[in-house]
Amino acid sequence: MATIGINHLGLTVRDLDQTTSFFSECLGWEVLARDDSYPRSTVSDGTCRLTLWQADKTQAITDFDRKTNIGLHHLALEVASKDELLAMAETVRIWPGVKMEFEPEPLSGGPRQHMMFSEPGGIRLEIIWPAS
Repeated sequence: MATIGINHLGLTVRDLDQTTSFFSECLGWEVLARDDSYPRSTVSDGTCRLTLWQADKTQAITDFDRKTNIGLHHLALEVASKDELLAMAETVRIWPGVKMEFEPEPLSGGPRQHMMFSEPGGIRLEIIWPAS
């Protein structure tokens, strides 16, 4: 028996509205579902599907630290061209609440390129152009 891929990735976020808006308005993903009773939303780029879960705001929220927490280090998303990577960097860098880690740069000597940032809810994202 073998698995055939990821059905979805569930991420807990600081502010469900803010992160859902980032994926849908900044990255152009489709909002597939919303359940305010849970609360959660599901977004997709047509290939990848994420379920975003609202952190419990009645308790202390702890930011993720990729060096000390077990679990997600970052989520890497792929673009089809270098031009798309550069255009996405232009949009992402000015989005309110985004923290750029680094702008597009060669990956392992190139020609591949990537950038890293945290979206407003704190999820660390990599956008990569594989140059293939």
